[in-house]
Amino acid sequence: MQTDLVQEARRQAEICNACRYCEGYCSVFPALHAERAFSEGDLTQLANLCHNCRGCYYACQYTAPHEFDLNLPQALANVRQDSWEELAFPQSAAKLFQKNGALIALACVIGFALMFAAIKTMASFGGEGFYSVLSHSAMVAIFLPSFLFPLVSITISLRRYWRAVDGQRVKFSDIRGALLSAAKMRNLAGGHGDGCNFEDEDRFSHARRYAHQAVIYGFLLCFASTSSATFMHYLFDLHAPYQLFSLPKILGVSGGVMLTLGCIEMIRLKLRSDRNLGAANAWGGEVGFIGLLGFVGLSGLVLYVMGNSALMPSLLVLHLGSVLAFFLLTPFTKMAHGFYRLAALVRDEQRKT
Repeated sequence: MQTDLVQEARRQAEICNACRYCEGYCSVFPALHAERAFSEGDLTQLANLCHNCRGCYYACQYTAPHEFDLNLPQALANVRQDSWEELAFPQSAAKLFQKNGALIALACVIGFALMFAAIKTMASFGGEGFYSVLSHSAMVAIFLPSFLFPLVSITISLRRYWRAVDGQRVKFSDIRGALLSAAKMRNLAGGHGDGCNFEDEDRFSHARRYAHQAVIYGFLLCFASTSSATFMHYLFDLHAPYQLFSLPKILGVSGGVMLTLGCIEMIRLKLRSDRNLGAANAWGGEVGFIGLLGFVGLSGLVLYVMGNSALMPSLLVLHLGSVLAFFLLTPFTKMAHGFYRLAALVRDEQRKT
């Protein structure tokens, strides 16, 4: 990890530890105040526990122009971003995406869409609906390895993280507490429940919390839609296309709407936020990934509406291209932060016991 980032985060953490004004703001400060000295692993844990709500910055009396020049949200964001790059597998891909995230996401979507279009041109599948463009077996052959790769990559990354933060043997109570905190987005509610200060200036708002919830629950509904369709296909011999009031459609449409709107709101909030309170080099990669995730949801909805039109083949290859790009880029994007944050919450539950 970059030594200068760690040293600056350590300097600021030591000052915060002496002040203790922000103790009730979020989970970071009880964890920070439990330490007397901060190793690199301690700072990595604090950085991934931080949700960048920025309330501590606006409450702090030691920010610039004070000589202490505290900016704890940015210091932890820089360490957090650096930890994702250092712990990722493969590491070089994470570093490359953070520098050129938006361009890489766009290039992958277009490239994979052209690949699917070429497959369609070279082969005639003769199936019904979407399967007339790409057969079910072809989709499985392409997407199954693409789904397994991020699982393997993230598993390796989380093992590295757990060793770095000196994680202990995990108990069920640790996982339960972490999941409850994540489900409620407790650390985005602010120390007094008024919300966070992510938008520019110091206004309190729950907008970021609700946007995150829309994205995560929308994504989970889309995943449940795909899973239910898989079970229906293999266990009950019920093949796509499915009707509107079937389980895959109900889950998929509702999830797609939540995912799309949540991503639009997150980009809006990022455009209104103060970039000086986040990781210095991460803005482009974060916006690029949120845009990719939102496009997955939006293209799926458009495909559903236009599924019986002459545009269906073109819309399908574009949607499949975005989904494939999403899967393959997940370990190197902000999507991975959800796994790191959950691991940090589990580790924090261990600290409390």
